[in-house]
Amino acid sequence: MLEYRKRRRIRKKEAKRLAEEIIERWGDCPFSGENQVDLAESGDMSLIFSDGMLVGMIYYGKAFLTIRGILACNPDKKYVTVDMGAVKFLSNGADVMSPGVVDADPEIKEGDPVWVREERHGKPLVVGIALMDGNSMKESKKGKAIKTIHYVGDKIWKFNE
Repeated sequence: MLEYRKRRRIRKKEAKRLAEEIIERWGDCPFSGENQVDLAESGDMSLIFSDGMLVGMIYYGKAFLTIRGILACNPDKKYVTVDMGAVKFLSNGADVMSPGVVDADPEIKEGDPVWVREERHGKPLVVGIALMDGNSMKESKKGKAIKTIHYVGDKIWKFNE
């Protein structure tokens, strides 16, 4: 069970600023300044709730979408596509390895928040931090490409079930 504390409603102005940051980084956002947005602390991150649903997080000062947030808005930036052989490992929380990457947004820079999708249906599997730029992920044949911070089946995913 995901544990959090100090959940508080944020002002519309703060929610709008947060939505703008997410749109700039990811291309879309599952909430706007008009939604009821809450923040809560959970370990080393803050959780973002919109109308009661966990849709994002702030991790080391950067706003991320959760997988459910990605499903709600289908962003068009910061994506990485992996082959079907990587899916079973990523579903268990493994980091993304370069040999499994078949495509990546060329705008990705090292340290950027990214989301990972499988190649067959484009379904999101992982949210993480890029350990190399987008072009290097596609070209490299060894090493870690993305550090996983959230994946399908973890505590964050199970929160809204």
